[in-house]
Amino acid sequence: MTSLEGKVAFITGAARGQGRAHAVKLASLGADVIGVDICKDIDSMDYPNATREDLEETVRLVEAQGRRMIGRIADVRDQDDLADAFGAGHARFGRLDIIVANAGIVRLTDSDDRRSVWRDIVDTNLTGVWNTVEVALPAMRAAGRGGSIVITSSSAGLKGTGSDRAGSQAYTAAKRGLVGLMQALANQHAPEWIRVNTIHPTGVVSGMTMNATMERLFAAAAAGEDTGMASMQNALPIPILQAEDIANAVAWLVSEEAKFVTGVALPLDAGFAVR
Repeated sequence: MTSLEGKVAFITGAARGQGRAHAVKLASLGADVIGVDICKDIDSMDYPNATREDLEETVRLVEAQGRRMIGRIADVRDQDDLADAFGAGHARFGRLDIIVANAGIVRLTDSDDRRSVWRDIVDTNLTGVWNTVEVALPAMRAAGRGGSIVITSSSAGLKGTGSDRAGSQAYTAAKRGLVGLMQALANQHAPEWIRVNTIHPTGVVSGMTMNATMERLFAAAAAGEDTGMASMQNALPIPILQAEDIANAVAWLVSEEAKFVTGVALPLDAGFAVR
């Protein structure tokens, strides 16, 4: 794969899961990393978020690749907070070539506070991506070198499944909204050789999917309860992907090998969308 030597990537949700895998993969190809994560739990969600120690481990793994990383705690829902975090990294590295807007949350269980669940998921998964681009894109544009923006959507961004749960509805709405945002940005910035694409993973091993709440949901589904999990099946005979599988695709998207690819909603879903 084309080297990313000397390039800088800004990655949200970098403390674990896909964000960490992206940071390590891009670092292995020569990129330095500005990485942020909220590193605290969100009250309306039903599983724990990453920790400060998780973010520090991502920094260690990037440095083990011989590259540099600035790891900062920031909430993508707070544009000022996010701008401060990005600014610290940009001041150190002096450039920006890649944006991976990856931070996201989900809740698939019932909640007594549906409004909070809806608001927090949409604010993180949709507005948080817009905030990420807002704070970082001006630096990319000012450099005049072009660049690549990859937005993490989901298989839910291409194929909605029936659910009465606010979290599932909000997740699908936000992830579908990212496709529209991507297309608007791709059209706007194509003359500057800034490419914008969404990726649409199926289930991926991460803190979002491997936790006590998800274990209970899958157990209930296996017992015949309607948890909404039965419809979440891939066409290929693999139940869940590894974060590194997604990172490999992202590394291609941001490389010169994909220099003509923009405005694309790329399924990384083991055939989920066609099932």
